[in-house]
Amino acid sequence: MDTNQAQLFARLQELRKQIQYHNYRYYVLNEPVISDYEYDQLYAELVKIEREHPEWITPDSPTQRVGGVVAEKFEKVQHPVPILSLSNAFSKEEVLEWFERIAKLDERVRNADFIVEPKIDGLTVVLHYHEGVFVQGATRGDGSVGEDVTANLRTIKALPLRIPISPLSRVKAPRSLVVRGEVFITIKDFEELNRRLEERGEKTYLNPRNTASGSLRQLDPRVTAMRPLTLLTYDIVQTDDDPPKTQSELLERLYDLGFPVVESRYCANLDEVFEAYEEYLRRRDELGYEADGIVIKINDLSLFEQLGVVGKDPRGAIAFKYPAREVSTRLLDIGVNVGRTGVLTPYAILSPVEIGGVIVKQATLHNFDFIAEKDIRIGDVVMVKRAGDVIPYVIGPIVDLRDGDEQVFVPPTRCPVCDQPVEHIEGEVAWYCVNAACPAQVVRNLEHFVSRSAMDIVGVGVNLVEQFVQAGLVNDAADLYRLRKEDLLRLEGFAEKKAENVLQAIANSKNRPLARLIVGLGIRGVGEVVANELARQFKSMDSLMSATVEQLQSIEGIGPNTAQAIVDWFRQPRNQELLEKLRAVGVWPVEGGGPSEKAKSIFAGMTFVVTGTLQRFTREQVKEFIERHGGKVTDSVSKRTNFVIVGENPGSKLAKAQALGVPILDEAKFLEMAEGEDALINSSH
Repeated sequence: MDTNQAQLFARLQELRKQIQYHNYRYYVLNEPVISDYEYDQLYAELVKIEREHPEWITPDSPTQRVGGVVAEKFEKVQHPVPILSLSNAFSKEEVLEWFERIAKLDERVRNADFIVEPKIDGLTVVLHYHEGVFVQGATRGDGSVGEDVTANLRTIKALPLRIPISPLSRVKAPRSLVVRGEVFITIKDFEELNRRLEERGEKTYLNPRNTASGSLRQLDPRVTAMRPLTLLTYDIVQTDDDPPKTQSELLERLYDLGFPVVESRYCANLDEVFEAYEEYLRRRDELGYEADGIVIKINDLSLFEQLGVVGKDPRGAIAFKYPAREVSTRLLDIGVNVGRTGVLTPYAILSPVEIGGVIVKQATLHNFDFIAEKDIRIGDVVMVKRAGDVIPYVIGPIVDLRDGDEQVFVPPTRCPVCDQPVEHIEGEVAWYCVNAACPAQVVRNLEHFVSRSAMDIVGVGVNLVEQFVQAGLVNDAADLYRLRKEDLLRLEGFAEKKAENVLQAIANSKNRPLARLIVGLGIRGVGEVVANELARQFKSMDSLMSATVEQLQSIEGIGPNTAQAIVDWFRQPRNQELLEKLRAVGVWPVEGGGPSEKAKSIFAGMTFVVTGTLQRFTREQVKEFIERHGGKVTDSVSKRTNFVIVGENPGSKLAKAQALGVPILDEAKFLEMAEGEDALINSSH
């Protein structure tokens, strides 16, 4: 290796150390010390070096987290020592009985101190490190043999691929180290994941633990990489280094090596253990993850080992479980709510029952598929859970208590609010009301219609929309264009100037191009990219209204479900009424005119991505200009992307563009291509 190559290799090693350290600061400590942009620059540089020298890529490189090939099955892994479970206690008395049992075996227990940790409701994993490098990870399995999930574990950013993380660490990595931890999904990330799935009409998950378990056991690591898994560690299973003498020292050593470590509390005696239990119980919903109790461990690890094992449970530790937040009650009926996006969501009407000190009369049933899969019937006795002081949900029926009078629930075929037919596309979980004038959806639809990506009515946001609807002035998007100054002046907070500004902004929006109106209609599956394709292909709303499923599916990026959703939307009589009202008030753009044929072809066949904050224009202006001049704008960078336009704080898209070798344009360079700032401004308004 010549001098230049040696310097490049040294730079590669330094980049890996820096990126691993910054991952640790961000994902473990939640204390980043560099900006996302600086991190992306480091990552892009590493990707570039590794692309030029693939022979230098190693399994512990930060670039190897995204997942590898799909596995046919999980290989079995023999654990170096048994990975034991814990016995459970459900009351203070049972903890005292455990204490007395082990104290009779060894009198030193009576003077023992303890470490208390939250009992994370996740999936136990066993992590193997050799010479400081993560080499293998497995599930607990039956305690003796687990499944090899190494590739999936690599995708978890909280897991260190090399230890120690910090160059200032007081601890050196032992030659061999096996660590035990828990993989889980935080409550916040779980709720966000379900929200995204629900918006896409996909099946949602029941609880964080099952989601984490299923995500970690995906045969395709790329699927795991898309799930918000994280990790906390709490035990050293085996090491060829001097073993720690206490559990508190063990946790400190894990922390010094760079592992994310479970929080803990030192307790000098059993009285302090019970105080810690009460504190953790009070903080149960503040931890950010599901915990179903605390784990009590004797701090002295020598004493812990000498107490031995009974069955598969170590005598020196016990799980003190929290009171159950699950109860049984009668399901009296099933109601249906209509959300702002038109999704129909069933809910349980229950015989009132107390859960965690709160009287519960209703609970969520997730979706209609959940009711069918669990065979939940009206009249069933059902198990209900209330976790995290959020909406209770039905777990399932107690089938053995049925008496034959229970009724099978049939999903509605008509919207319970507007009585229009509902839509259910094969393969999707959600059922929809696609009536744009449905009272349950009016505010949400109007909020979308006036938004920046749609008709961009400046100064009209959700608060004004709600005010218009509540005053009875607006029932659909077309009514916005019929507002009069005297209507607005009667509303709270309106004076002459504000009323004039709002009416002018509404009037200005009549000049928006066809694609913006298509976006504003809120057709399921039709965002900015699809709307631009539709406008380009059909040129007018009249043509689009008569499009067939076959015609729509022939357009790039439109699949069968979206094509069907578009056709169904235009078939709805109430939606047809809305369109006629829009035509009547002059909101009926047609593609054509505008730029010359030469100007239209400036970006013909080119694909752009816009990222970061632009200084002289909004991103929407730039997108609209590109699309009106023959180009295409997408949300993600790929090998097919021709240019990435970069503003301030561009984030990961810049790094990906650099990694793929996609040309980067700043605003000045883009303006040169666009034939000047005036051309862009004039075309965008």
